Amino acid sequence: MPRFLYDLAERTVLTYVETFLGLLLASGATDLVDLSAAKAAAVAALPAALAVAKAAVGSLLGRAGTAAWLPADKDPAAGPRSL
Repeated sequence: MPRFLYDLAERTVLTYVETFLGLLLASGATDLVDLSAAKAAAVAALPAALAVAKAAVGSLLGRAGTAAWLPADKDPAAGPRSL
């Protein structure tokens, strides 16, 4: 279970950071989005929450102990496969 929690934390935190930085860049560089940093931080929590939900489903579908959706025989992180 700890491996899954590390995987979940990595996916969630990185999704949040990517979304937050993307919103800040879009807000500062274009007129498409006009958000303050606080609003961007709040909006970035939505995709992070979806990443948690996606990881929960992945724990049921994919390789055991991870949040990956790929089955173990298709997951490149699962290591070498014998032919």
